[in-house]
Amino acid sequence: MANKGSSSGARSPLSLVVAMALCCFFYVLGAWQRSGYGKGDRIAAAVNRHTSCDGLTTAAGLSFETHHGGAAAANASLPPLPAAPFPPCPAALADHTPCHDQDRAMKFPRKNMVYRERHCPGAGERLRCLVPAPAGYVTPFPWPKSRDYVPFANAPYKSLTVEKAVQNWVRYEGAVFRFPGGGTQFPQGADKYIDQLASVVPFASGLVRTVLDTGCGVASLGAYLDSRGVIAMSLAPRDSHEAQVQFALERGVPAFIGVLGSVKLPFPPRSFDMAHCSRCLIPWAANDGMYMMEIDRVLRPGGYWVLSGPPINWRANHRAWERTEADLAAEQQRIEEYAAMLCWEKLTEMREVGVWRKRLDPAAACPDRPPVRTCDEANPDDVWYKNMDACITPPPPAGGGGGGELQPFPARLAAVPPRVSSGAVQGFTAEAYEEENRRWERHVAAYKKVNRRLSSDRYRNIMDMNAGVGGFAAAVFSPKSWVMNVVPTAAELSTLGVIYERGLIGMYHDWCEAFSTYPRTYDLIHANGIFTLYKDRCKMEDILLEMDRILRPEGTVILRDDVEVLLKVQRTVQGMRWRTLMADHEDGPTIREKVLFAVKKYWTADDGEKEDGGSAQGKGSEE
Repeated sequence: MANKGSSSGARSPLSLVVAMALCCFFYVLGAWQRSGYGKGDRIAAAVNRHTSCDGLTTAAGLSFETHHGGAAAANASLPPLPAAPFPPCPAALADHTPCHDQDRAMKFPRKNMVYRERHCPGAGERLRCLVPAPAGYVTPFPWPKSRDYVPFANAPYKSLTVEKAVQNWVRYEGAVFRFPGGGTQFPQGADKYIDQLASVVPFASGLVRTVLDTGCGVASLGAYLDSRGVIAMSLAPRDSHEAQVQFALERGVPAFIGVLGSVKLPFPPRSFDMAHCSRCLIPWAANDGMYMMEIDRVLRPGGYWVLSGPPINWRANHRAWERTEADLAAEQQRIEEYAAMLCWEKLTEMREVGVWRKRLDPAAACPDRPPVRTCDEANPDDVWYKNMDACITPPPPAGGGGGGELQPFPARLAAVPPRVSSGAVQGFTAEAYEEENRRWERHVAAYKKVNRRLSSDRYRNIMDMNAGVGGFAAAVFSPKSWVMNVVPTAAELSTLGVIYERGLIGMYHDWCEAFSTYPRTYDLIHANGIFTLYKDRCKMEDILLEMDRILRPEGTVILRDDVEVLLKVQRTVQGMRWRTLMADHEDGPTIREKVLFAVKKYWTADDGEKEDGGSAQGKGSEE
């Protein structure tokens, strides 16, 4: 009889041990891979070991200080990067605004300002280069000095100093522009003009927090409202008056390139506590009152509309405005009729300023209201590239949020917004909202351990590319800074209305396109999961190039995303003259979500081909 152990079909004890060992090995390997502790974590850990105690990385050459203006006296050198795969753009493109290109604009109709709206290049027309800073570019002055002074080298355009010389907008004084705070309708200064408005509009109460300033000029209204705890979103077209929005952002005032034309403004209904027009040249009485209806759409119940300039007080000013009395009288009559149609109450007309108030209860009956069409919209928040129409946006359903009074600011920053408490944001409860705020407080506390400059005046203009309900902006809130909270059109939830109910500002945007701003207008850009959100929509490189365009030299980027995504980002931005630091999630290295910190090197058009950006001789921002 044959022995079992010697048969060809039997297995030896050694082979069984080997098989069991292999099973155990692959089980452990699989568990390790699923845990997220892999290649990216080893890189992050290695970089973190070289992070100095003061929050700067010596090994990577990462510094959150600036070296080319203001407080910095020396030009610190950074270690050289590998050859950049992205070349510098020509110096003539230093102020390139892809979706507001002047040559492209002239191909579109002038009716309703269509040619001044967004018209973005096609995929094959996008620039694949880095927009340079102009020669001599310096770090802007810290706020509040920046309100009054802008280095000439940063926006070297003098046309406004000539065209608006008698209106006290801006003066050229050697190495700087000085902004005296004047305006077409407030020659005595924005402060006195705001004092005049404050006799009717309760700025001091905290109930008027967010303001929309249409046709803002150089945004002096927003600049001076800041000290009163009011934040203004200013807009103006890119037109023959060079650098209006650019000057506003250089000053540290929220602004974007925009116009009331044919498409809706990039805001949800009931966003602003006040809307303002000071000689903004918007034809309010045209198009069956369509522009006034758009203001009504974005104005909160109880909000104010201020019209300063023509046709208000036309009897005393028609000669100066070079228009006939009949023309101005007819225009004002139509404005008054449309205001009555919207059920706005006219509070006052003082000198050349008229103030109306939207009724507090939009669902209440409006006596003597003429027939008017109500907008039929399945999703009122869906406004991106949607045409304006001469119709009235209906109020939300009972209990639908966005109506009634809000708490005074700053209490409303932490209070549960009506859109959340009413369930208007589907699937987002008050408990989830409060947990979201706590989560961002933890995230920002971790950011400050790496970059302690977050608690200083280093960053004035901040952007959050995927803002959610504004948790990041609330966690970094400071009177020294402001945050442009962008809610991507690709986001699962439309939360921009919540952000405005908190007393913060922001706008909708599709990050497959360029943002409506000039280059070098943000000091810090934060993005949570933006590349995961857009991974199947457009190229990562295009989003990164747009971030580089709008980021100041020596500006900072903070990205949160999956480790594998951030590794791809890290490799790409080495060719964009950025220095990077990968950091673990604050809850530990086993979490796949990581944080990538980056600083854009200083370089300008006159040394764009130099490898070492630190070798450029930047001048300090001194008067």
